[in-house]
Amino acid sequence: MPPMTENPAQSIDSVQEILQQANYIADRSLATVLFLALRMRRPLFLEGEAGVGKTEIAKVLAEQMGRPLIRLQCYEGLDIGSAVYEWDYPRQMIEIRLAEATENADRDRLASDIFSERFLIKRPLLQALETTGGTAPVLLIDELDRTDEPFEAFLLEMLSDFQITIPEFGTIRASEPPCVIITSNRTREIHDALKRRCLYHWVDYPDAAREKEIINRKLPRVNARLSEQIVRFVQQLREDPGLFKLPGVAETLDWANALTELDIISLDPDIINDTLGVLLKYQDDIAKVQGSEAAMIIQRINSEMETA
Repeated sequence: MPPMTENPAQSIDSVQEILQQANYIADRSLATVLFLALRMRRPLFLEGEAGVGKTEIAKVLAEQMGRPLIRLQCYEGLDIGSAVYEWDYPRQMIEIRLAEATENADRDRLASDIFSERFLIKRPLLQALETTGGTAPVLLIDELDRTDEPFEAFLLEMLSDFQITIPEFGTIRASEPPCVIITSNRTREIHDALKRRCLYHWVDYPDAAREKEIINRKLPRVNARLSEQIVRFVQQLREDPGLFKLPGVAETLDWANALTELDIISLDPDIINDTLGVLLKYQDDIAKVQGSEAAMIIQRINSEMETA
């Protein structure tokens, strides 16, 4: 089915359906809040552990709605010049030197010229206020928790009124609000002032049935028994409070793909020990699970599957 260019927010079911068309298996609560964000034209703030599929929601939405995706990847020290706009200073200096050389340096006119749109370098947030072919983009502000609080404060104007004020230029407003998805891995708390401007949803780890369906849709060539073992093993690990970083859906898919590349059709302690670095990303976690722990978990899983 071709991507949809219209707003899919006709019903919660229609939102869930377009996500499934892109092999994104969403629960009802996520589909509901996404439906409301699209219908109400409000930013959607998604929080959850890394690897649970927050970023993928924006990608799928842009693809299925036929809209461009504009992504702002956040990091510590992100400033307005990198996220919003900056002036093309070299070209401005050339313009000033040319005006001086031709003795045509009318200060007021020159100031107006060098701070015009042709000298304005638009970064992701400013680009998101523009429409392409009459269609507003999907704006992904990814991992906002990595930025500093002053940058959060700057976002308030945009998220409230979908506009940005540039002191030398004026206020730029969106003719049609972009669809805004903001993600956070909750490495720090986001200020309430920003959250109030958004709808909120916590993206949790999937249950076993949904995680198995994700594997089946994303990696249909994975052996059925192996898929069942992988899901049960990962679900067991997520119950371990001693792990520093629990595996997300992204790691589950990577592990399933890696095991399939190795032509594995059933888990055993040796193959688990050899491939844990695909699933777990910290040495202390790997050391904790390797050996007797992995053998005990897979033995218990196999016993449960045989009696099921």
